[in-house]
Amino acid sequence: MDARFNMFENEISAKFAKRFANASLVIQQSPLPKSTQELVALRASQINGCGWCIDYHTKEAAAAGDTAVRLHLVAAWRESTVFTEAEQAALALAEEGTRLADAHQGVSDETWAQVRKHYDDDQIAALVCLVSMINAANRLAVIVHQRGGSYEPGMFAAVLN
Repeated sequence: MDARFNMFENEISAKFAKRFANASLVIQQSPLPKSTQELVALRASQINGCGWCIDYHTKEAAAAGDTAVRLHLVAAWRESTVFTEAEQAALALAEEGTRLADAHQGVSDETWAQVRKHYDDDQIAALVCLVSMINAANRLAVIVHQRGGSYEPGMFAAVLN
């Protein structure tokens, strides 16, 4: 399946993509650990079936030093021993924040309590914004059939400059 539309070649979508990326810089520059950011983005992307974003976040996480074992186990994080309690709380928030229609309650009080236990207010703000942003990015890529496999670490930043 080929991409339906190139979001970077259209003037309107390219302008939007630049602004979207600039908003994402706030999260990237936050005190939320980079590894946690990539794990959360990867898990939401797996749930949403976004090949482009799975490719992107897997490769960015690996380039930042995350291990292949951890990246392979993100989809089964509850059945793994390689994630910290803080990462588990963030992954639970990612799942519940992504599956809003499935959960009917949004993020559970139990998950929220775990997030509060492990993260400060600035990290929580970044985490909530990240879950929102990655879900929006997933929808953009899935709608236009932006396929995964060709991403190289740092490539997205180069496209938007």
